Amino acid sequence: MPKTKKSIVFCHGLWADGSCFSKLIVPLQAEGYECIATQHGLNTTAEDVAVTKETIGRVSSPVILVGHSYGGSVITGAGTDDRVVGLVYIAALAPDADETTQTQQSNFPKTDIFSHVEVVDGRIWLRPEGTKYFCGDLSEQEQKLVWATQGAPKPDLFEAKVGGTAWKSKPSWYIVAKQDRTVHPDLERFFAKRMGATTFECDSSHVPMLSQPDFVLDVIRKAADA
Repeated sequence: MPKTKKSIVFCHGLWADGSCFSKLIVPLQAEGYECIATQHGLNTTAEDVAVTKETIGRVSSPVILVGHSYGGSVITGAGTDDRVVGLVYIAALAPDADETTQTQQSNFPKTDIFSHVEVVDGRIWLRPEGTKYFCGDLSEQEQKLVWATQGAPKPDLFEAKVGGTAWKSKPSWYIVAKQDRTVHPDLERFFAKRMGATTFECDSSHVPMLSQPDFVLDVIRKAADA
């Protein structure tokens, strides 16, 4: 019986929306993978987890969930779904059951990005110069595109629990972004070690899926083949 090819569902974080996975989706589709990216409202974590579970329903099971940044919190909650067989974390957060997205961030040095955001009209916006600390290894043109397509969260988004701890029961892969100035690289290493993930370190900013897509693709393929 031929082995079922896994589907891949991508979950974005703050500021970089679902389009940040375009350099992964196009080649993976060409290889025959069903792919889809969620688009989170970034109003509440519960809502983003629910949207992810609905999005899983648009592709065939079994599914690999890929989460970037806050998207790691989302896949930690949504990944307990029976249709999910593996998790890939890209410079991502991964709270435990009794933690929120914010809990462990408070235990590590504050990163540069937080000096370049502002709360206006009930949302946390990335200021134009902030892209240097978010995706500084992209061309200026690409940095402007990331800024223009940003998803801006409600200020209390990080204060909620995620409603599940998928990495305790599902195999995980983790990409540490060594030059990250948004999520601290040592915090990423902490999460990867705690979940017992197969870990890879990438010499990139917070957005390796845009700056080093081939590196990220290799990790996703490994997870899909496992």
